[in-house]
Amino acid sequence: MEYLISFGVVFFVFNVIMGFGAILTWMERKQSALMQDRIGANRADILGFRVLGLFHILADSIKMFTKQDFIPPEGNRVLHTVAPMVALLFALLAFAVIPFGGIYEFGEYTVSLQILNLNIGILYVFAMMSMGIYGFVLAGWASANNYALLGGIRASAQMISYEITMGATIIGILMIYGTLELQEMVIAQGQLLLGWIPAWGILYQPLGCALFMTAAMAETKRVPFDVPEGESEIIGYFVEYSGMKFGMFFMTDFIETVLASALTVTLFFGGWQVPFLYADGFHFPWGGELALPVIAVMLLQAGAFIVKVFLFCFFFLLVRWTLPRFRWDQLMQLGWTLMLPLSVLNIVVTGLIVLLVNG
Repeated sequence: MEYLISFGVVFFVFNVIMGFGAILTWMERKQSALMQDRIGANRADILGFRVLGLFHILADSIKMFTKQDFIPPEGNRVLHTVAPMVALLFALLAFAVIPFGGIYEFGEYTVSLQILNLNIGILYVFAMMSMGIYGFVLAGWASANNYALLGGIRASAQMISYEITMGATIIGILMIYGTLELQEMVIAQGQLLLGWIPAWGILYQPLGCALFMTAAMAETKRVPFDVPEGESEIIGYFVEYSGMKFGMFFMTDFIETVLASALTVTLFFGGWQVPFLYADGFHFPWGGELALPVIAVMLLQAGAFIVKVFLFCFFFLLVRWTLPRFRWDQLMQLGWTLMLPLSVLNIVVTGLIVLLVNG
């Protein structure tokens, strides 16, 4: 039974991730259309039904699977094939330690909506994100195309620049909650400040949250941080890709957006926490109570996490269609001369405050 429960959790998490990735391909088109006063994707239909253009997700999938797979004659066939798989694999593996819900007791069985509970969970996420860059660099090199190689080099330089800042921004939140385990961090955010304010990370680390979201956006390599792709300049590391291998790179971008949103929610916005909701139901600070069965609590908390992630995905897409692309020198200057010093300053200030409070 335990193996069946574990398989169910993996199946649930995988389908949520891939569902988000698929919906974002449609959402990006419709959101940009609304912002630019256009109709957007609405041509694909089944028996005359268009459903706001949602069938474009299916049409894209069919197109990717049936398109000819092209490999440059001078390229490395093995690495050219493996590169998109590497990028997609590590993007998916990073979700293994992110809690989509709490820990629930159903009689003699325990259900945890987290695939892998590691005491170094946040370090595991950063490790997977760092490994994923090999897929983009290999794609650029294996394509035997100078523009593709330039895109891969840009991707690696951007990762080094902004992952340092991303790591520094979470030091403050680790000081406050005292754990690297993401499930414990979310549970700690369920406490109440002054008896009624949820102790979410954004209240302790507003500057850290802003820096983390910016660095996470840079990690996804999307506008305004899309210089590794740069459609109007170099096309990017996937310039020699077609068919489903291009589709894997395309899907990786959206899954990384979901990952950035999930990390932001987990670290700074309470994760699966719902204010005043506990294992047995709602306990309001003004004295009221509302008992709920365990299954209802689980659905509410998992649903809250999914809704929060959706809202941040919407925000990242909003930024994507609002700001223009940074020049390469502007992107490097932002990362090294502004964001990194601010993240170090945030560590120092947080450390001083923690020492004063504990003292």
